[in-house]
Amino acid sequence: MGLLHTCLDQRLPPENIMRLFDIIAILISLSAVFSWVNYRFLKLPTAIGLMLIALVMSLVLHLPLSFFDGLKDQAAGMLSQIDFDETLLHGMLSFLLFAGALHVNLNDLAKQRWVIGILATFGVVGATFIIGGGAYYLFGWLGLDVPFIYCLLFGALISPTDPIAVLGILKSVGAPKTLETKIVGESLFNDGVAVVVFLVLADIATGDVEITMSSVITLFLQEAIGGLIFGLAAGSLAFYMLKRVDNYQVEVLITLALVTGGYAVAEHFHLSAPIAIVVAGLLIGNHGRRSAMSEQTTEHLDTFWELVDEMLNAVLFVLIGLELLVISLRGDYLLAGVLAIPMILVVRLLSVGLPITVMRRFREFSPGVVTILTWAGLRGGISVALALSLPSGETRDLLVTATYVVVVFSIVVQGLSLGPVVRRFTDDTQD
Repeated sequence: MGLLHTCLDQRLPPENIMRLFDIIAILISLSAVFSWVNYRFLKLPTAIGLMLIALVMSLVLHLPLSFFDGLKDQAAGMLSQIDFDETLLHGMLSFLLFAGALHVNLNDLAKQRWVIGILATFGVVGATFIIGGGAYYLFGWLGLDVPFIYCLLFGALISPTDPIAVLGILKSVGAPKTLETKIVGESLFNDGVAVVVFLVLADIATGDVEITMSSVITLFLQEAIGGLIFGLAAGSLAFYMLKRVDNYQVEVLITLALVTGGYAVAEHFHLSAPIAIVVAGLLIGNHGRRSAMSEQTTEHLDTFWELVDEMLNAVLFVLIGLELLVISLRGDYLLAGVLAIPMILVVRLLSVGLPITVMRRFREFSPGVVTILTWAGLRGGISVALALSLPSGETRDLLVTATYVVVVFSIVVQGLSLGPVVRRFTDDTQD
């Protein structure tokens, strides 16, 4: 699952190296306790509540109290042994994307295909360059010397939106199904597109590819289109196997093989694994559900993947909150993150508002759809993971801190206020 660096950092003394099982046990135990506290007392949306509790715990550990002597260092040591970007991008993400795609209705998605397609492609690419340009001037104004290509990387990693925290809120306030489809569909696909854009820019930054338009386009097409085609092929193979058995244990195992094996093979051939898994999940969740699975299998499959989704999300958001223990808390880095928040919100407004303004000539949208889509564009674990995947150095420390500030604001402030925003515009209207 790629949870740790190669058997953990060899620079640590053997007695300070925690076993993989111990780390998993601690994370699951914390997730369970935090979930209980949130359910009993805070009653916040699960993802937001878990991250908030973990964040508060991290802040408490930063306090100069004798009671916490050594505890912060032990917690930070454990987190340093977890390769967050490897854990999420090459482990958890495959399961989370498949679980999300499995429950998206393909017919609903097709009705919103132009909105979702434009927001997930042109919206992401446009936001990458606008945020990158804005970040270059913002960092320069603060006296922080960041190369322009790394500012573009910041734009790419902060552009994808995360559907995890927002989905529960949308369902609890009774948001229109079409609005939910737009947000979920965009988030599922813009994750894959943003990762491809990030990888292309990272290759340019490290000199792994020649900086020409043709090489960049070739690499992008290989990742994105190749991932789509591979996802169709892998999903079709799984569909063929599912249709020829009627045993839910075997069929659940086939979907697990599709997620893990498919993701690994796509990465091996430098194809977009996120896009491949989303496409495969849509195929199994729609055609597979209708034609290849019995009612019993469908029930067991849905229960299994909902449970996997909930557990991994719980661990992920606890990890996001705990990451505060290992990021740089320099004042200028934190200020850069705070000042980046309004810039990113304005760019999100533009990347949503401009396409919808053009599309209003051809179809109707409910009042407030631009506002809701803008405010529902929460950033999450993928942004943090991509930032942590950058080469070590001061530039990485700055981008990780700024990204973390934006993600925390996004999940806590936007997430907690999204319900009232949705209710204001959707009480008497349907998109």
